[in-house]
Amino acid sequence: MNGNRAHWDQVYRTRQVDEVSWHQSHPATSLRFIEACALRHEDPIIDVGGGASRLVDCLLERGFGDLTVIDIAPSALDHARARLGAQAAAVEWIEADITAFSPRRRYRLWHDRAVFHFLVTEEARAAYRAALLAALPPGGALVLATFATGGPRRCCGLPVRQYDAPTLCAELGDAFELLDATRAMHRTPGDAEQLFAWFRLRRRAAA
Repeated sequence: MNGNRAHWDQVYRTRQVDEVSWHQSHPATSLRFIEACALRHEDPIIDVGGGASRLVDCLLERGFGDLTVIDIAPSALDHARARLGAQAAAVEWIEADITAFSPRRRYRLWHDRAVFHFLVTEEARAAYRAALLAALPPGGALVLATFATGGPRRCCGLPVRQYDAPTLCAELGDAFELLDATRAMHRTPGDAEQLFAWFRLRRRAAA
């Protein structure tokens, strides 16, 4: 992955969680796209690059009981566990680089608002797709947000890739059907604007 464990761990060790540019006090667009997936409360959900995100808090509040958060930075996971307190025991926390992740189970929803646009090499994107396909069965839902075309070209000192619906679908291949796409402006804690592209997809049934 572009940006190793030490880089991201240092970010969370030296900055307040609500100061990083991707921080959201309330992940409204994620929740709207997840609600559109019509999941049951017992359906397993994985938040990729979830780190210190408040999405897991919101999903617990909504009654989802099978939640996994994976992040490359242990300090990010530590922030989330400390914030949740006793509720943290209800979540599976995985410290791993998603491009080296071998899922031990499958999920009904894969959510990623933080990772895919940092994968600037084909090798890294191929490894991500392999993990995604191993984790998500046919019919499974994928909610993915990336920097949009016209959005940032760098983030946290690293280069990123921008996507629109055609380029995202080309990267993911025929295994996924695009159900919804939109663009949304994210205002950072530093009052800058970042244009994001949001996608909701479903894994197709095997031929």
